[in-house]
Amino acid sequence: MTFRVTEDGKFVRRTFSPEEAMVMLKKDGARFVELQFTDVPGRLRHVTLPTEMMEEEFFSEGVAKLDGSSVKGFVDIQESDMLLVPDASTYGVIPWTEGPLKAARLICDVRAGYGRGRFSRDPRHVAQVAEQKIRDAGFTDSLWGPEVEFFVFEGATWEANNPFSSGFKITSRESADESRGTNFPIRFKDGYYPEQPVDTLGDYRGVCVNYLRDGFGVLSNAHHHEVATAGQCEIDVYRDELVTMADSTMTYKFVTKNVASRMGLIASTMPKPIFGDNAVGMHVHSSLWKSGRNAFYDQADSYAELSQTARYYIGGIMAHSRALCAIVDPTTNSYHRLVPGYEAPVYIAWSKMNRSANVRIPAYEKGSEGSKRVEFRTPDPSCNPYLAFAAITAAGLDGIGKKTDPGDPVDEDIYKLTPDRRRELNVGELPGSLKEAVESLKSDSGFLGGIFPKDLVEVMMELEMDAYRAVSARPHPYEFYLYFDL
Repeated sequence: MTFRVTEDGKFVRRTFSPEEAMVMLKKDGARFVELQFTDVPGRLRHVTLPTEMMEEEFFSEGVAKLDGSSVKGFVDIQESDMLLVPDASTYGVIPWTEGPLKAARLICDVRAGYGRGRFSRDPRHVAQVAEQKIRDAGFTDSLWGPEVEFFVFEGATWEANNPFSSGFKITSRESADESRGTNFPIRFKDGYYPEQPVDTLGDYRGVCVNYLRDGFGVLSNAHHHEVATAGQCEIDVYRDELVTMADSTMTYKFVTKNVASRMGLIASTMPKPIFGDNAVGMHVHSSLWKSGRNAFYDQADSYAELSQTARYYIGGIMAHSRALCAIVDPTTNSYHRLVPGYEAPVYIAWSKMNRSANVRIPAYEKGSEGSKRVEFRTPDPSCNPYLAFAAITAAGLDGIGKKTDPGDPVDEDIYKLTPDRRRELNVGELPGSLKEAVESLKSDSGFLGGIFPKDLVEVMMELEMDAYRAVSARPHPYEFYLYFDL
Protein backbone atom coordinates (compact mmCIF):
# COMPACT_ATOMS: atom_id res chain seq x y z
CA MET A 1 0.00 0.00 0.00
CA THR A 2 1.03 3.67 -0.06
CA PHE A 3 2.90 4.37 3.14
CA ARG A 4 4.81 6.97 5.07
CA VAL A 5 7.62 6.40 7.54
CA THR A 6 7.02 7.18 11.21
CA GLU A 7 9.74 8.54 13.48
CA ASP A 8 10.46 5.03 14.80
CA GLY A 9 11.08 3.79 11.26
CA LYS A 10 7.80 1.94 10.69
CA PHE A 11 5.62 2.20 7.58
CA VAL A 12 2.02 3.24 8.15
CA ARG A 13 -0.79 4.13 5.77
CA ARG A 14 -0.38 7.67 4.38
CA THR A 15 -3.07 9.93 5.86
CA PHE A 16 -1.66 13.41 5.32
CA SER A 17 -4.20 16.17 5.88
CA PRO A 18 -3.77 19.59 4.22
CA GLU A 19 -2.44 20.97 7.49
CA GLU A 20 0.06 18.10 7.79
CA ALA A 21 1.17 18.54 4.18
CA MET A 22 1.93 22.21 4.85
CA VAL A 23 3.91 21.22 7.96
CA MET A 24 5.82 18.60 5.96
CA LEU A 25 6.75 21.17 3.32
CA LYS A 26 8.52 23.23 5.96
CA LYS A 27 9.97 20.22 7.78
CA ASP A 28 11.41 18.77 4.57
CA GLY A 29 12.87 22.11 3.50
CA ALA A 30 11.22 22.01 0.06
CA ARG A 31 11.75 25.20 -1.92
CA PHE A 32 9.24 24.31 -4.63
CA VAL A 33 5.99 22.36 -4.99
CA GLU A 34 5.22 20.50 -8.20
CA LEU A 35 1.48 20.22 -8.83
CA GLN A 36 0.97 17.19 -11.08
CA PHE A 37 -2.04 16.00 -13.08
CA THR A 38 -2.62 13.61 -15.98
CA ASP A 39 -4.03 14.41 -19.41
CA VAL A 40 -6.42 12.16 -21.34
CA PRO A 41 -3.74 10.18 -23.26
CA GLY A 42 -1.98 9.52 -19.94
CA ARG A 43 0.97 11.92 -19.90
CA LEU A 44 1.95 13.47 -16.57
CA ARG A 45 1.94 17.27 -16.56
CA HIS A 46 2.89 19.79 -13.87
CA VAL A 47 3.21 23.41 -12.81
CA THR A 48 5.76 24.43 -10.16
CA LEU A 49 5.06 26.87 -7.33
CA PRO A 50 7.67 28.37 -4.99
CA THR A 51 6.83 27.02 -1.56
CA GLU A 52 6.07 30.48 -0.17
CA MET A 53 3.24 30.73 -2.73
CA MET A 54 1.58 27.55 -1.47
CA GLU A 55 -1.48 28.11 0.75
CA GLU A 56 -3.48 25.61 2.78
CA GLU A 57 -6.68 26.90 1.19
CA PHE A 58 -5.49 25.54 -2.18
CA PHE A 59 -6.37 22.03 -0.93
CA SER A 60 -10.05 23.00 -0.86
CA GLU A 61 -10.36 25.93 -3.27
CA GLY A 62 -7.76 25.01 -5.86
CA VAL A 63 -4.99 26.87 -7.63
CA ALA A 64 -6.06 28.99 -10.63
CA LYS A 65 -3.16 27.98 -12.87
CA LEU A 66 -4.51 25.81 -15.68
CA ASP A 67 -5.35 26.61 -19.31
CA GLY A 68 -7.41 23.54 -20.13
CA SER A 69 -7.45 24.26 -23.87
CA SER A 70 -3.69 23.57 -23.97
CA VAL A 71 -4.07 20.11 -22.44
CA LYS A 72 -4.76 17.24 -24.86
CA GLY A 73 -8.30 15.94 -24.49
CA PHE A 74 -9.52 18.61 -22.06
CA VAL A 75 -11.55 21.60 -23.37
CA ASP A 76 -11.83 24.12 -26.20
CA ILE A 77 -10.37 27.60 -25.97
CA GLN A 78 -13.67 29.28 -25.01
CA GLU A 79 -13.91 27.27 -21.75
CA SER A 80 -10.25 27.03 -20.84
CA ASP A 81 -9.97 28.41 -17.28
CA MET A 82 -9.50 25.56 -14.83
CA LEU A 83 -8.14 24.95 -11.34
CA LEU A 84 -5.81 22.34 -9.84
CA VAL A 85 -6.86 21.00 -6.43
CA PRO A 86 -3.95 19.26 -4.66
CA ASP A 87 -4.61 16.00 -2.80
CA ALA A 88 -2.68 16.16 0.48
CA SER A 89 -2.45 12.36 0.71
CA THR A 90 -0.19 12.31 -2.36
CA TYR A 91 2.49 14.50 -0.77
CA GLY A 92 6.05 13.38 -1.35
CA VAL A 93 9.54 14.82 -1.70
CA ILE A 94 11.15 14.35 -5.11
CA PRO A 95 14.28 12.45 -4.03
CA TRP A 96 16.66 13.63 -6.76
CA THR A 97 16.09 17.32 -5.95
CA GLU A 98 18.18 19.02 -3.29
CA GLY A 99 19.41 22.32 -1.88
CA PRO A 100 17.86 25.43 -3.47
CA LEU A 101 16.00 23.23 -6.00
CA LYS A 102 14.54 20.77 -3.50
CA ALA A 103 10.94 20.08 -4.49
CA ALA A 104 7.88 18.29 -3.18
CA ARG A 105 5.03 17.04 -5.32
CA LEU A 106 1.26 16.83 -4.98
CA ILE A 107 -1.10 15.06 -7.40
CA CYS A 108 -4.11 17.20 -8.23
CA ASP A 109 -7.74 16.87 -9.17
CA VAL A 110 -8.90 19.16 -11.97
CA ARG A 111 -11.83 21.50 -11.43
CA ALA A 112 -13.64 23.60 -14.04
CA GLY A 113 -13.26 27.32 -13.43
CA TYR A 114 -15.82 29.81 -12.16
CA GLY A 115 -17.51 27.43 -9.74
CA ARG A 116 -18.44 24.77 -12.32
CA GLY A 117 -17.30 21.87 -10.12
CA ARG A 118 -15.23 18.80 -10.93
CA PHE A 119 -14.04 18.50 -14.51
CA SER A 120 -15.75 15.36 -15.83
CA ARG A 121 -12.94 14.48 -18.28
CA ASP A 122 -10.23 14.57 -15.60
CA PRO A 123 -8.92 10.97 -15.69
CA ARG A 124 -8.44 10.96 -11.90
CA HIS A 125 -12.08 11.96 -11.46
CA VAL A 126 -13.16 9.04 -13.68
CA ALA A 127 -11.15 6.69 -11.45
CA GLN A 128 -12.76 8.19 -8.35
CA VAL A 129 -16.21 7.64 -9.84
CA ALA A 130 -15.27 4.01 -10.59
CA GLU A 131 -14.16 3.54 -6.99
CA GLN A 132 -17.53 4.87 -5.79
CA LYS A 133 -19.36 2.52 -8.18
CA ILE A 134 -17.57 -0.39 -6.54
CA ARG A 135 -18.95 0.72 -3.17
CA ASP A 136 -22.40 1.31 -4.67
CA ALA A 137 -22.34 -2.30 -5.91
CA GLY A 138 -22.02 -3.50 -2.31
CA PHE A 139 -18.24 -3.94 -2.04
CA THR A 140 -16.22 -2.07 0.56
CA ASP A 141 -12.82 -2.19 -1.12
CA SER A 142 -10.96 -3.14 -4.26
CA LEU A 143 -7.29 -4.02 -4.60
CA TRP A 144 -5.23 -3.42 -7.75
CA GLY A 145 -1.79 -4.56 -8.75
CA PRO A 146 -0.52 -3.70 -12.24
CA GLU A 147 2.69 -5.32 -13.48
CA VAL A 148 4.23 -2.33 -15.24
CA GLU A 149 7.02 -3.32 -17.63
CA PHE A 150 9.29 -0.89 -19.46
CA PHE A 151 12.49 -0.69 -21.50
CA VAL A 152 15.68 1.12 -20.55
CA PHE A 153 17.98 2.03 -23.44
CA GLU A 154 21.29 3.83 -23.82
CA GLY A 155 19.79 5.88 -26.61
CA ALA A 156 16.99 6.17 -29.15
CA THR A 157 16.83 8.30 -32.28
CA TRP A 158 14.20 8.60 -34.97
CA GLU A 159 13.03 10.70 -37.89
CA ALA A 160 9.32 11.36 -37.86
CA ASN A 161 8.56 14.43 -39.94
CA ASN A 162 11.04 14.23 -42.80
CA PRO A 163 9.02 13.32 -45.94
CA PHE A 164 12.17 11.90 -47.56
CA SER A 165 13.32 9.70 -44.67
CA SER A 166 11.92 7.64 -41.84
CA GLY A 167 13.37 5.17 -39.37
CA PHE A 168 14.65 4.73 -35.83
CA LYS A 169 17.68 3.36 -34.02
CA ILE A 170 17.85 2.00 -30.47
CA THR A 171 21.08 1.33 -28.60
CA SER A 172 21.40 -0.98 -25.60
CA ARG A 173 24.52 -2.44 -24.01
CA GLU A 174 22.55 -5.66 -23.42
CA SER A 175 21.83 -6.30 -27.10
CA ALA A 176 24.04 -8.46 -29.30
CA ASP A 177 24.85 -5.39 -31.42
CA GLU A 178 26.11 -3.25 -28.53
CA SER A 179 27.64 -5.70 -26.03
CA ARG A 180 30.89 -6.56 -27.82
CA GLY A 181 33.72 -6.61 -25.32
CA THR A 182 31.81 -4.67 -22.65
CA ASN A 183 28.84 -6.78 -21.57
CA PHE A 184 27.34 -10.19 -22.15
CA PRO A 185 24.55 -10.13 -24.75
CA ILE A 186 21.02 -11.09 -23.78
CA ARG A 187 19.51 -13.27 -26.47
CA PHE A 188 15.99 -12.64 -27.74
CA LYS A 189 13.40 -14.05 -25.29
CA ASP A 190 16.18 -15.06 -22.87
CA GLY A 191 16.22 -12.06 -20.55
CA TYR A 192 14.11 -13.46 -17.72
CA TYR A 193 15.86 -13.21 -14.33
CA PRO A 194 19.53 -13.22 -15.47
CA GLU A 195 22.02 -12.45 -12.75
CA GLN A 196 24.46 -9.57 -12.92
CA PRO A 197 26.61 -8.74 -14.86
CA VAL A 198 24.36 -10.07 -17.66
CA ASP A 199 21.57 -7.98 -16.14
CA THR A 200 23.12 -4.51 -16.39
CA LEU A 201 20.20 -2.64 -14.80
CA GLY A 202 19.96 -4.10 -11.30
CA ASP A 203 21.45 -1.00 -9.66
CA TYR A 204 19.21 1.28 -11.72
CA ARG A 205 16.09 -0.59 -10.60
CA GLY A 206 17.32 -0.54 -7.00
CA VAL A 207 17.57 3.25 -7.09
CA CYS A 208 14.04 3.43 -8.49
CA VAL A 209 12.72 1.17 -5.71
CA ASN A 210 14.38 3.32 -3.04
CA TYR A 211 13.05 6.55 -4.53
CA LEU A 212 9.53 5.18 -4.86
CA ARG A 213 9.54 4.10 -1.22
CA ASP A 214 11.43 6.95 0.41
CA GLY A 215 10.08 9.80 -1.68
CA PHE A 216 6.50 8.77 -2.31
CA GLY A 217 5.64 5.87 -0.01
CA VAL A 218 5.17 3.41 -2.88
CA LEU A 219 6.40 -0.04 -1.83
CA SER A 220 7.89 -2.58 -4.23
CA ASN A 221 7.47 -6.35 -3.86
CA ALA A 222 10.43 -7.12 -6.10
CA HIS A 223 12.26 -5.99 -9.21
CA HIS A 224 13.82 -7.97 -12.04
CA HIS A 225 14.88 -8.10 -15.67
CA GLU A 226 12.12 -9.27 -17.99
CA VAL A 227 12.12 -11.70 -20.91
CA ALA A 228 13.24 -9.41 -23.74
CA THR A 229 16.76 -8.32 -24.54
CA ALA A 230 17.91 -4.69 -24.49
CA GLY A 231 16.84 -3.59 -21.03
CA GLN A 232 13.32 -4.89 -20.43
CA CYS A 233 12.55 -4.24 -16.75
CA GLU A 234 9.77 -4.77 -14.24
CA ILE A 235 9.34 -3.31 -10.77
CA ASP A 236 6.41 -4.87 -8.92
CA VAL A 237 4.39 -2.51 -6.71
CA TYR A 238 2.46 -3.71 -3.67
CA ARG A 239 -1.31 -3.80 -4.24
CA ASP A 240 -3.52 -0.86 -3.31
CA GLU A 241 -6.93 0.71 -3.84
CA LEU A 242 -7.96 1.85 -7.31
CA VAL A 243 -7.25 5.60 -7.29
CA THR A 244 -4.18 5.26 -5.12
CA MET A 245 -2.75 2.58 -7.42
CA ALA A 246 -3.39 4.75 -10.47
CA ASP A 247 -1.53 7.56 -8.67
CA SER A 248 1.27 5.13 -7.88
CA THR A 249 1.45 3.97 -11.51
CA MET A 250 1.92 7.56 -12.69
CA THR A 251 4.51 8.04 -9.93
CA TYR A 252 6.24 4.85 -11.12
CA LYS A 253 6.57 6.27 -14.63
CA PHE A 254 7.74 9.62 -13.23
CA VAL A 255 10.45 7.97 -11.15
CA THR A 256 11.70 5.39 -13.66
CA LYS A 257 12.02 8.00 -16.43
CA ASN A 258 13.76 10.57 -14.26
CA VAL A 259 16.20 8.11 -12.70
CA ALA A 260 17.11 6.84 -16.17
CA SER A 261 17.63 10.36 -17.46
CA ARG A 262 19.92 11.22 -14.55
CA MET A 263 22.00 8.09 -15.32
CA GLY A 264 22.35 8.96 -19.01
CA LEU A 265 19.72 6.37 -20.00
CA ILE A 266 16.21 6.58 -21.39
CA ALA A 267 13.20 4.67 -20.02
CA SER A 268 10.13 4.07 -22.16
CA THR A 269 6.77 2.35 -21.79
CA MET A 270 6.22 2.30 -25.56
CA PRO A 271 4.81 -1.23 -25.95
CA LYS A 272 6.79 -2.65 -28.89
CA PRO A 273 10.00 -0.77 -29.74
CA ILE A 274 11.93 -3.89 -30.85
CA PHE A 275 10.90 -6.27 -33.61
CA GLY A 276 11.41 -9.98 -32.95
CA ASP A 277 11.31 -9.91 -29.16
CA ASN A 278 8.74 -9.52 -26.39
CA ALA A 279 6.98 -6.22 -25.90
CA VAL A 280 6.18 -4.59 -22.56
CA GLY A 281 2.79 -5.23 -21.00
CA MET A 282 0.87 -4.13 -17.93
CA HIS A 283 -1.04 -7.15 -16.65
CA VAL A 284 -3.61 -5.80 -14.20
CA HIS A 285 -4.54 -7.84 -11.11
CA SER A 286 -7.74 -6.90 -9.29
CA SER A 287 -10.04 -8.18 -6.56
CA LEU A 288 -13.20 -6.95 -4.83
CA TRP A 289 -13.67 -7.13 -1.06
CA LYS A 290 -16.52 -6.97 1.45
CA SER A 291 -15.68 -6.01 5.03
CA GLY A 292 -12.25 -7.60 4.98
CA ARG A 293 -13.26 -10.73 3.04
CA ASN A 294 -12.22 -11.40 -0.54
CA ALA A 295 -15.37 -11.60 -2.68
CA PHE A 296 -13.41 -13.50 -5.35
CA TYR A 297 -12.44 -16.38 -3.05
CA ASP A 298 -14.37 -19.61 -2.57
CA GLN A 299 -12.42 -22.44 -0.97
CA ALA A 300 -15.07 -24.94 -2.06
CA ASP A 301 -14.46 -24.31 -5.76
CA SER A 302 -12.45 -27.23 -7.06
CA TYR A 303 -11.08 -25.50 -10.16
CA ALA A 304 -9.39 -22.34 -8.88
CA GLU A 305 -10.99 -21.52 -5.49
CA LEU A 306 -12.92 -18.88 -7.38
CA SER A 307 -16.29 -17.47 -6.35
CA GLN A 308 -19.30 -17.04 -8.61
CA THR A 309 -18.89 -13.27 -8.20
CA ALA A 310 -15.39 -13.56 -9.63
CA ARG A 311 -16.71 -15.64 -12.53
CA TYR A 312 -19.28 -12.98 -13.39
CA TYR A 313 -16.56 -10.31 -13.12
CA ILE A 314 -14.45 -12.34 -15.58
CA GLY A 315 -17.49 -12.73 -17.82
CA GLY A 316 -17.87 -8.96 -18.00
CA ILE A 317 -14.23 -8.42 -18.87
CA MET A 318 -14.36 -11.08 -21.57
CA ALA A 319 -17.61 -9.76 -23.02
CA HIS A 320 -16.11 -6.30 -23.38
CA SER A 321 -12.46 -7.23 -24.08
CA ARG A 322 -12.49 -5.95 -27.65
CA ALA A 323 -13.93 -2.57 -26.61
CA LEU A 324 -11.59 -2.37 -23.61
CA CYS A 325 -8.63 -2.54 -25.98
CA ALA A 326 -9.28 1.04 -27.11
CA ILE A 327 -8.68 2.15 -23.50
CA VAL A 328 -6.09 -0.30 -22.19
CA ASP A 329 -4.10 -0.55 -25.48
CA PRO A 330 -4.56 2.97 -26.83
CA THR A 331 -1.69 3.35 -29.33
CA THR A 332 -1.01 2.11 -32.84
CA ASN A 333 2.15 0.52 -31.43
CA SER A 334 0.06 -1.49 -28.94
CA TYR A 335 -1.09 -3.77 -31.76
CA HIS A 336 2.47 -4.74 -32.67
CA ARG A 337 2.47 -6.30 -29.18
CA LEU A 338 -0.84 -8.14 -29.55
CA VAL A 339 0.44 -10.74 -32.01
CA PRO A 340 1.06 -14.48 -31.50
CA GLY A 341 4.42 -15.76 -30.34
CA TYR A 342 5.54 -13.21 -27.76
CA GLU A 343 3.52 -14.12 -24.62
CA ALA A 344 1.10 -11.21 -25.15
CA PRO A 345 -2.56 -12.28 -25.20
CA VAL A 346 -4.25 -12.43 -28.57
CA TYR A 347 -7.29 -14.55 -27.72
CA ILE A 348 -10.26 -13.92 -25.43
CA ALA A 349 -10.47 -16.75 -22.92
CA TRP A 350 -9.97 -17.38 -19.22
CA SER A 351 -8.00 -20.00 -17.41
CA LYS A 352 -6.08 -20.90 -14.27
CA MET A 353 -2.31 -20.40 -14.69
CA ASN A 354 -2.54 -20.32 -18.51
CA ARG A 355 -0.65 -17.31 -19.90
CA SER A 356 -2.07 -17.73 -23.40
CA ALA A 357 -5.51 -16.58 -22.16
CA ASN A 358 -6.21 -12.87 -21.77
CA VAL A 359 -7.84 -13.44 -18.36
CA ARG A 360 -5.85 -15.59 -15.97
CA ILE A 361 -6.28 -16.77 -12.38
CA PRO A 362 -2.82 -16.92 -10.77
CA ALA A 363 -2.46 -20.19 -8.88
CA TYR A 364 0.85 -19.98 -7.06
CA GLU A 365 -0.75 -20.74 -3.69
CA LYS A 366 -3.63 -22.95 -2.59
CA GLY A 367 -5.98 -21.91 0.20
CA SER A 368 -4.90 -18.25 0.16
CA GLU A 369 -7.87 -15.91 0.37
CA GLY A 370 -5.65 -12.84 0.44
CA SER A 371 -3.99 -13.57 -2.89
CA LYS A 372 -7.08 -14.62 -4.90
CA ARG A 373 -7.43 -12.22 -7.82
CA VAL A 374 -8.21 -11.87 -11.51
CA GLU A 375 -5.34 -11.03 -13.87
CA PHE A 376 -6.32 -9.15 -17.04
CA ARG A 377 -3.35 -9.58 -19.37
CA THR A 378 -4.48 -7.38 -22.27
CA PRO A 379 -3.34 -3.89 -21.08
CA ASP A 380 0.00 -2.33 -21.89
CA PRO A 381 1.74 0.52 -20.03
CA SER A 382 1.08 3.13 -22.72
CA CYS A 383 -2.45 3.39 -21.31
CA ASN A 384 -3.74 5.99 -18.88
CA PRO A 385 -3.97 3.98 -15.62
CA TYR A 386 -6.86 6.03 -14.24
CA LEU A 387 -8.95 5.29 -17.32
CA ALA A 388 -7.72 1.71 -17.68
CA PHE A 389 -8.60 0.70 -14.11
CA ALA A 390 -11.94 2.51 -14.37
CA ALA A 391 -12.80 0.72 -17.62
CA ILE A 392 -11.88 -2.69 -16.20
CA THR A 393 -14.08 -1.87 -13.20
CA ALA A 394 -16.96 -0.93 -15.50
CA ALA A 395 -16.65 -4.19 -17.44
CA GLY A 396 -16.34 -6.33 -14.32
CA LEU A 397 -19.28 -4.70 -12.55
CA ASP A 398 -21.34 -5.02 -15.72
CA GLY A 399 -20.60 -8.74 -15.69
CA ILE A 400 -21.58 -9.04 -12.03
CA GLY A 401 -24.76 -7.03 -12.56
CA LYS A 402 -25.82 -9.07 -15.58
CA LYS A 403 -24.46 -12.37 -14.22
CA THR A 404 -22.41 -12.85 -17.38
CA ASP A 405 -21.21 -16.44 -17.72
CA PRO A 406 -17.55 -16.53 -18.84
CA GLY A 407 -17.98 -20.05 -20.19
CA ASP A 408 -15.60 -22.90 -19.48
CA PRO A 409 -11.93 -22.18 -18.83
CA VAL A 410 -9.47 -23.03 -21.59
CA ASP A 411 -6.53 -24.98 -20.19
CA GLU A 412 -4.71 -25.51 -23.47
CA ASP A 413 -2.01 -23.45 -25.18
CA ILE A 414 -4.37 -21.32 -27.27
CA TYR A 415 -1.58 -20.24 -29.62
CA LYS A 416 -1.25 -23.84 -30.79
CA LEU A 417 -4.94 -24.51 -31.34
CA THR A 418 -6.40 -24.75 -34.83
CA PRO A 419 -9.06 -22.21 -35.83
CA ASP A 420 -11.66 -24.98 -35.69
CA ARG A 421 -10.63 -25.92 -32.16
CA ARG A 422 -10.75 -22.27 -31.05
CA ARG A 423 -14.27 -21.96 -32.45
CA GLU A 424 -15.24 -25.17 -30.65
CA LEU A 425 -14.01 -23.66 -27.38
CA ASN A 426 -15.69 -20.28 -28.08
CA VAL A 427 -12.34 -18.48 -28.02
CA GLY A 428 -12.61 -14.94 -29.39
CA GLU A 429 -9.87 -12.75 -30.78
CA LEU A 430 -8.68 -9.28 -29.75
CA PRO A 431 -8.58 -6.45 -32.30
CA GLY A 432 -5.66 -6.44 -34.72
CA SER A 433 -5.34 -2.67 -34.97
CA LEU A 434 -6.16 0.51 -33.10
CA LYS A 435 -8.83 1.29 -35.69
CA GLU A 436 -10.50 -2.07 -35.05
CA ALA A 437 -10.36 -1.44 -31.30
CA VAL A 438 -11.95 2.00 -31.65
CA GLU A 439 -14.70 0.53 -33.85
CA SER A 440 -15.31 -2.11 -31.15
CA LEU A 441 -15.60 0.58 -28.48
CA LYS A 442 -17.91 2.63 -30.69
CA SER A 443 -20.33 -0.30 -30.93
CA ASP A 444 -19.91 -1.40 -27.30
CA SER A 445 -19.52 1.61 -25.01
CA GLY A 446 -22.73 1.25 -23.00
CA PHE A 447 -21.00 -0.62 -20.17
CA LEU A 448 -18.93 2.52 -19.46
CA GLY A 449 -22.05 4.55 -18.68
CA GLY A 450 -22.17 5.97 -15.18
CA ILE A 451 -18.37 6.02 -14.95
CA PHE A 452 -17.12 7.54 -18.21
CA PRO A 453 -18.83 10.69 -19.50
CA LYS A 454 -19.92 10.29 -23.11
CA ASP A 455 -17.88 13.26 -24.31
CA LEU A 456 -14.70 11.76 -22.83
CA VAL A 457 -15.23 8.49 -24.70
CA GLU A 458 -15.76 10.48 -27.90
CA VAL A 459 -12.59 12.53 -27.33
CA MET A 460 -10.56 9.40 -26.64
CA MET A 461 -11.76 7.76 -29.85
CA GLU A 462 -11.10 10.95 -31.83
CA LEU A 463 -7.52 11.26 -30.53
CA GLU A 464 -6.82 7.60 -31.26
CA MET A 465 -8.19 7.76 -34.78
CA ASP A 466 -6.09 10.88 -35.42
CA ALA A 467 -3.02 8.88 -34.44
CA TYR A 468 -4.09 5.88 -36.50
CA ARG A 469 -4.57 8.02 -39.61
CA ALA A 470 -1.27 9.83 -39.06
CA VAL A 471 0.66 6.55 -38.89
CA SER A 472 -1.25 4.97 -41.76
CA ALA A 473 -0.53 7.91 -44.06
CA ARG A 474 3.25 7.59 -43.79
CA PRO A 475 5.46 5.17 -45.74
CA HIS A 476 6.98 2.44 -43.56
CA PRO A 477 10.68 1.56 -43.91
CA TYR A 478 9.86 -2.13 -44.33
CA GLU A 479 7.72 -1.32 -47.34
CA PHE A 480 10.91 -0.47 -49.23
CA TYR A 481 12.18 -3.99 -48.54
CA LEU A 482 8.89 -5.50 -49.73
CA TYR A 483 8.00 -3.34 -52.69
CA PHE A 484 10.84 -1.10 -53.95
CA ASP A 485 11.67 -3.37 -56.91
CA LEU A 486 8.10 -3.79 -58.13
